[in-house]
Amino acid sequence: MIAKPASLRARLLLLILIPLVAISILAGYWRITTATKTAEELFDRTLMATTLAISRDVAVSGGDAISSSTLDLIRSSSGGEVFYHVHGPDGVFITGYATPPVAPRDLQVNNGAPILFLSRYRGEEVRVARLREFVTIDTISGYSTITVWQTMAARQAFARDLAGRAAIVMGSLILTVVLVVWFGINLGLKPLTDLQEAISIRSSDDLSRIRRPIPREVSGIVRTLNGLFDQVTRAFASRDAFISDAAHQLRNPIAGVLSIAESVRDARSDDARLSRTEDLVAAAKHVARLTQQLLSLERARGRTDPTTRQVIDLNALARDVCERNAKRVLDREIDFEFVPAARSVPVHGDPVFLEEAVENLIDNALVHGGSNNTKITVAVSAADTEARVTVSDSGIGIKPEDAETAFARFGQVGPAEGSGLGLAIVVETAQNHGGSVCIDESDIGARISIRLPLAAPGSESPML
Repeated sequence: MIAKPASLRARLLLLILIPLVAISILAGYWRITTATKTAEELFDRTLMATTLAISRDVAVSGGDAISSSTLDLIRSSSGGEVFYHVHGPDGVFITGYATPPVAPRDLQVNNGAPILFLSRYRGEEVRVARLREFVTIDTISGYSTITVWQTMAARQAFARDLAGRAAIVMGSLILTVVLVVWFGINLGLKPLTDLQEAISIRSSDDLSRIRRPIPREVSGIVRTLNGLFDQVTRAFASRDAFISDAAHQLRNPIAGVLSIAESVRDARSDDARLSRTEDLVAAAKHVARLTQQLLSLERARGRTDPTTRQVIDLNALARDVCERNAKRVLDREIDFEFVPAARSVPVHGDPVFLEEAVENLIDNALVHGGSNNTKITVAVSAADTEARVTVSDSGIGIKPEDAETAFARFGQVGPAEGSGLGLAIVVETAQNHGGSVCIDESDIGARISIRLPLAAPGSESPML
């Protein structure tokens, strides 16, 4: 089962949103990390400031108590509950909570400067600031230790609050972008929907080119579509022309066959019937040949399939055609000669169509050469980038200025037996192969050449 392709609108939205969401995730991670670090710095500074404030109060009050202003500072600026413990210079507990958190064993305490470390207090993780300094209280001198600590919950809540605000901002931004992109895409794709509506209201007979204004990004699609319309129009025109030609050209011959057949049926004697039978066979052959040429012309008009083309040797192809037609030419008591090129002549084409084209040139020489035609020559040559097959005869001849009439469908320069389709088929075949047909100047008879481009160097080996 073939999966249904996603809409262009959804594809564009995904192409925009995926990198945007990825960047937002990275930015959110960075913001959470930054918020955590910021919270740690802010709370650590507050903790150290509180430690210094308690130290100064204890020194000023002689170790009796902490001033009310310091207590207010602790309550208002710490962002959470703060605990403290003070040892006097004689090692006696002075104020605060009785049991401070235990410091790590390897902690190095610097006298006169607070240090920070993590510990546990009543089963909770806490951040601790400890200050050891030399003081004199009531004539007692020595080192006093001030320990201040705070649970981690407050700073973690602060970090989550910062990250949450950032997430709200980024989410709002993404939602805004989604809405803007969605409506922007709808607006941007409106010319395509207008184009679809314009095409949908056309009738099946309207294959004219699309001429409405379109965005530059879809001009290639419309140009290709116009090219397809042109091809279909030409194909329909070719079909109509073929039907018209076939109806016109086959009407009289078929009527003649029918008339002769009736005369054979009504013949009064065997001799008359035998004579009329010969006429019937000749008329049937004429209709068969005409039908074959009509079909060949239609096939040539329809262009050859590029997959059937190959690199072939024009020498070998022309030789095969001459061998097949030698008997019927010689039976007419006409000399028949094939003159190959000195080397192989590779061309890129469909061998079936090219053989038929060469055979039609031989037919043309037989039919239109006249009674004075005593020799037909098929020659292959190559020069520069061009290959050539030339069929010449010694008959009535044809002038280059009559080429337009001779190459037209059913066109004949003078009265003759043929249908007038042979040279038209040759012209169509040559043009489909990137070549041309020309009537060369000749002192005796007619000289008609098919010109084809030589195969490019490095092409696959010639066939045939």
